[in-house]
Amino acid sequence: MAAKIITSPFVGVAAFVTLLALVAFYYKPLCKQRLFTVEELALYNGTDQSLPILLGILGSVFDVTKGKSHYGEGGGYNHFSGRDASRAFVSGNFTGDGLTDSLSGLSSQQVKSIVEWRDFYVRTYKFVGKLVGRYYDTKGNPTKYLKGVEAKAARGAQLLKKQEIEEAKQPCCNSRWSQDEGGEVWCDVGVPRLVQRPLEIALTGKMSKRCACFKEDQLSQPGLEVYEGCDHLAKTCRV
Repeated sequence: MAAKIITSPFVGVAAFVTLLALVAFYYKPLCKQRLFTVEELALYNGTDQSLPILLGILGSVFDVTKGKSHYGEGGGYNHFSGRDASRAFVSGNFTGDGLTDSLSGLSSQQVKSIVEWRDFYVRTYKFVGKLVGRYYDTKGNPTKYLKGVEAKAARGAQLLKKQEIEEAKQPCCNSRWSQDEGGEVWCDVGVPRLVQRPLEIALTGKMSKRCACFKEDQLSQPGLEVYEGCDHLAKTCRV
């Protein structure tokens, strides 16, 4: 006599949803790219052990299952799984509104860093599709927002290069810091001064001022700031 199997209707629904997610993920359409909605991507957040773990960044979706120890449930990077949290890659805000794909208000250097993170996932994990929304439309085409982000990242790279060229003209100070003694800056040749970076260079997300070494015959240049409490010609200053 066959045993009667009793199942909960809720278990059946959960299994059906998992089955649909598996079929949707592994089915390869003719266009060779999978388009995800926000709701669909959320299914692949590592909580269901039978599903792959997916992550979105700038609208590109990657299978990060091989990094399960990091991206799976309880992992240190699980907050990135099942969503596009592009902003958090540079903001460090991994809760609430910080887990968003909006890059509003970020500097060109910060946007450049996020594009570099996307490139890391391209090199390291399998690209599986695109997230429909801010960065890709319903046909999988890049939106104006994505094109703007990539242009801003390119601008960030240009500014960073310009910053390196400009700052090479005037040597940076040496510096060190310890918890017991605090920090100090010093120059092997010349004396330390705080100097304002040009506005467009400061907008790369780095500090707006830097310490540079100037010889005595250069100290009359405008905009040079002596460290507080430091002698005018001292080669070492406490900071």
